[in-house]
This record gives sequence, structure tokens and C-alpha cells, in this order.
Amino acid sequence: MNVDEAIETRRAYRALTRTDITNDIITKLGRAAQLAPSCFNKQPWQFIFISDGKKLKELNSALSEKNSWAAEASLLIAVFTEAGLDCRLKDGRDYYLYDTGIACGFIMLQAVELGLVAHPMAGFDQDSAKKILEIPESMKLINIIAVGRHSENYKELLDEQQAAIEENRPDRKTLSDFIYVDSYS
Repeated sequence: MNVDEAIETRRAYRALTRTDITNDIITKLGRAAQLAPSCFNKQPWQFIFISDGKKLKELNSALSEKNSWAAEASLLIAVFTEAGLDCRLKDGRDYYLYDTGIACGFIMLQAVELGLVAHPMAGFDQDSAKKILEIPESMKLINIIAVGRHSENYKELLDEQQAAIEENRPDRKTLSDFIYVDSYS
């Protein structure tokens, strides 16, 4: 699969079915993040890959009700960082969230290459999740990525709105809505 195919194929499906998560899969996803660009190559991202059944169940308790579908994920990836791990430019721009987001994008595209779904979630109780995973207070838990194989059986797992999105890719903005050439006009 080439990059164009991975970008076009990538979807944040919610209907997942369990699959074996091998060390090879974790290594490939981690390597994708490792190769992501970052400000002065600081690589501020931190990840915890959770595939143990007991720990998955425990972490699922910190997810919002709308993310209950993630109980079918084979792997959850906790994504966290802190400002001090990356660049802060003289004008006050911090890069730690931006750079970590790029690494997440690389992970998600690598997952597509491996025939997996990688769905980033913001709906969780940060304090509970950090406690479960023993993430230091100073760190910011940005998101949790649910990973698994896509399932066609989703009617009973998802609400009506989620099921509609599962069937059809949500509309995207047109390029003219956010692309400008030479100036903002």
C-alpha cells in the first residue's frame, strides 16, 4: 500500500473486532511514531500500548459512554506528553502537542498499512485514565487510540448516529474552505 492509499483508506471506524496484537505490530506502530518529524528532533511523545485484557477493561472504565464501543478494541494506545519535552519558541509557541499529533498521524497510517483501524478518542476522564496507567501528574494525556480490525457487525454496538457514520465517510470540507494561496483571502 502506498501513502495515497493509506490516506484515502483511513477511517475512524468504531465497529471493531478483536485481533491478536503481536510485539511486531506494536514495534511497527512505535517505529512509525519514532520516524515522525518534530521541532529540533525533540520527539516529545510518550505512548503506553495496552493489550492486556484486564488492563484494557480497567482503562475502558475511564472512557465516556459514547466510546463504549472501544471495549472491542484489541489495543489501546495512551498518548501523552508535556511542554518541557519539546520546543518553546521565543514568541511563546509551544510545539509539544503539534509534534505529538504528527506522530499519532503516522501511527494511524501505519495501522491502515497493517490492515487495522486506529481511532483516536478524546472522550475519556483524563484523571482516571492517568491514575490507571500511572502517568505522572505533569504529563498531559492527549488522547487514547483504539486499535482493532474493522467489523461489519456494528448495529448493536453503536447508536444511530454512530452507525450512519460507520456506513458512509462523513462529509469533508471542500479544499476551498481551508486552503488559501499566497494570502488569507
